Amino acid sequence: MSRTFLILGILNALLCIALGAFGAHGLKRMLSTDMLSVYHTGVQYHFYHAFGIIVIGLLLLHFPKSRLMPISGWLMMIGIVLFSFSLYGLSITDMRALGMITPFGGISFLTAWALLAYAIWREK
Repeated sequence: MSRTFLILGILNALLCIALGAFGAHGLKRMLSTDMLSVYHTGVQYHFYHAFGIIVIGLLLLHFPKSRLMPISGWLMMIGIVLFSFSLYGLSITDMRALGMITPFGGISFLTAWALLAYAIWREK
């Protein structure tokens, strides 16, 4: 399971760097300042949680029997999809309905971090 999260985290880091570059260079002239800021918020949280998934992969090397750490990693993945990708879509398409999905991603992120803290606290 450690390898899975390391690969997922690294691929997400690669993706958010590519998306960040696309936003900085390709979307700069196409989006309003406000929508570009929304897009960059998606990239920023995407990167934080790509790094979080890598950390979970490394922690699983030390705690391979943990059942809660992988759940935390999957919650971060769900958060990336719901939070970051809804912001990408909102900023590019201006479909305001996508903004209703974003808080569910935020809740997923919060739950993932709380669960990770609990999982580490629980380990002996």
